[in-house]
Amino acid sequence: MKYEFTDDYLTGIASVDEQHAKLFDLTNECYDLVMESAAEDKYDKIVDILEELGTYAGTHFASEEAYAERVGDPHRFSHRALHLRFMKKVGEIDLEKVDENQQEYLLNILDFLARWLFDHIKGRDCRLPHADEAQQA
Repeated sequence: MKYEFTDDYLTGIASVDEQHAKLFDLTNECYDLVMESAAEDKYDKIVDILEELGTYAGTHFASEEAYAERVGDPHRFSHRALHLRFMKKVGEIDLEKVDENQQEYLLNILDFLARWLFDHIKGRDCRLPHADEAQQA
């Protein structure tokens, strides 16, 4: 079952929501790869997804953090720490181990991404203050 970017994940901040939708797309690319034949060599595709994920997540996090700074989000520093943890985890993936057991690693990556999308977006990002709310505070 693919991951669906539903209204539950909307922050009400257009740029953030657009970027989150892209993260769902990348997660679904990983899902599609999991569902392909297990006999097929997927290494190059896995590396491509991980590279795109790392690059895009870095861009998204920078954008989201700039927004949080602009609106004076009181949780912006702890939020940034979570972003750094995500980037560290993606950066620490051992590609040699990925190549040894591609399907298992894909499942682990997919599990990590699915939990991140649910926990982080719904638990943190949906609480980002909107610019108009921050000005009233």
